[in-house]
Amino acid sequence: MKIFMHSTDKGIWETIENGPFIPQVKRDEVLIDKPSSEWTEVESKKAKFYWIAKNIITYVLSCDEFFRVSQCSSAKEMWDILELGSML
Repeated sequence: MKIFMHSTDKGIWETIENGPFIPQVKRDEVLIDKPSSEWTEVESKKAKFYWIAKNIITYVLSCDEFFRVSQCSSAKEMWDILELGSML
């Protein structure tokens, strides 16, 4: 699966390793999440990797594996749970 994600786009695997990309902007010396209406095309593409990664992971899972990760909030969390299960 890792090879497939890399071959599709390296950014997909980076999302799994690092968590989702959330564009931010500095306002009043504080970083806040940037409203999606203000995202650049590059930021939108990077943020979309999160959904692509989750889609790829859930698409290839059996029902039992899917239920193990269905409540995860990120592709990284899903991958970590699946990776732990493969070590048992």
